[in-house]
Amino acid sequence: MFSWHGYIWTAIHFTALAGLALYGMHRIWLVISWHRIQRERASNSDRSLLFKKRPVVTVQLPIYNERFVASRLLDAAASLNWPEDRLEIQVLDDSTDDTQKIIEDRAAYWKRKGINIKIMRRDFREGYKAGALNQGLTTAKGEYIAIFDADFVPPHDFLLRTLPYFADEKTGMVQAQWGFLNAKHSWFTGIQSMLLGAHFSVEHCVRYRRGLYFNFNGTAGIWRRKAIESSGGWQSDTVTEDLDLSYRAQLAGWRFVYLDDLVVPSELPITIASFRSQQQRWAKGSIQTAKKILPRIITSPLSFSVKMETLAHLLANFGWLLGAIVTLTLYPTIMWRVGIGPYELIRLDLPLFMCTSFGIFLYFFTFLNKKGAGGSFRWLLLLPVLSVGLAPSIALSVLKGVFSRGGIFKRTPKFGVSGHERLPVLAFLYSQQSISYLIMNLLLFVYSLLPVVFAWKRETWLAIPFLLMFPFGFLLVFSKDLLGLKKRL
Repeated sequence: MFSWHGYIWTAIHFTALAGLALYGMHRIWLVISWHRIQRERASNSDRSLLFKKRPVVTVQLPIYNERFVASRLLDAAASLNWPEDRLEIQVLDDSTDDTQKIIEDRAAYWKRKGINIKIMRRDFREGYKAGALNQGLTTAKGEYIAIFDADFVPPHDFLLRTLPYFADEKTGMVQAQWGFLNAKHSWFTGIQSMLLGAHFSVEHCVRYRRGLYFNFNGTAGIWRRKAIESSGGWQSDTVTEDLDLSYRAQLAGWRFVYLDDLVVPSELPITIASFRSQQQRWAKGSIQTAKKILPRIITSPLSFSVKMETLAHLLANFGWLLGAIVTLTLYPTIMWRVGIGPYELIRLDLPLFMCTSFGIFLYFFTFLNKKGAGGSFRWLLLLPVLSVGLAPSIALSVLKGVFSRGGIFKRTPKFGVSGHERLPVLAFLYSQQSISYLIMNLLLFVYSLLPVVFAWKRETWLAIPFLLMFPFGFLLVFSKDLLGLKKRL
């Protein structure tokens, strides 16, 4: 019986490793494609299109309990360089705390300055962000709809630089790149800026330049209203309404534009709890979107390259699940294979894992090298450790995405900090529960020490550094959660 169990654990383990290796190979393909694009850039770069008219633009600002950043957002939206009689600002406020008063005061200030700014509130948060955006559309006057989340600060020339691309009647959406106000706040925000920065600078760039599908990121973008409405509008049967509408709109024939030279500053999550919550929503929502969209993609007459890249994009979050499986099956796998030889781990497991690691390392190295990020390179060493520690908790959300539709839209709290500033005194009011994750990561830390002890007893010294990455990952996340809990007490 033990032998059969061993076969099963080993098969699961290596299947997961093979899946991660495919993920790494896709990262390598993205990097190769990106380098080719850079060589072609001189001849293929977009030029600003002529767009002499000044259409009516509606700027939608969906907000829910964002007392620390609401004023900053309203100020930035009201300062957009566009004729006042052609600009409408909708504050879609679902707040239940003192954010309401903050918004009312700031909106009143800008109204006195002649800005057309309206506050829209609902009795219930039905449909969450998607519901708020839909309600705003019912009264919006704009032919174009710009959207900014609460933690973003759109530059004053955002409309001047994006609207010219709508001179092409097929353009349905223009997405700007995200910048990060607090990337230097800590090692933790530094890693996040690397993760998201590469998503835009490499992934979006490659997909856009190669004519593949890519997505609106929920903020820092502008839509042609007709593209939203003709594609079925905002829908709440996934928790990533932006990703869902992006694919429906492109399937309907709309073209998307990505501008990597237009950066909209934003704020990264400060705490591990808020970052985990954000990643869980994105992971769950992407799988829900995959269930909804992929059947249409596969049966469509789209090119093979578009279909394959859509599969890679929408299913990428399965990497978290595969990573968790590798972690949980590592110990029974090496126990069963002890008769084969202690260095089998190095000969088989390590090359597969390194295929993934090399792909990811090359992917982020390319981004950091392009940006001249200097000291940020040191975060590359922490990235796999942090990923190991977060994988099980995010894997649970991947499974929820497989077996559920929609769900609660959990906002990611932001605190209006930049640089090395401390969190505001009232930050604890937006704290998120992490007790269950503390317990889970402590148990996983202890469990992940078993392969290390086993390798030590077998004197498989070369395997120990690789195996130590797992307990270090859980210890890192556990410590970060514990620190966050202490600050709330």
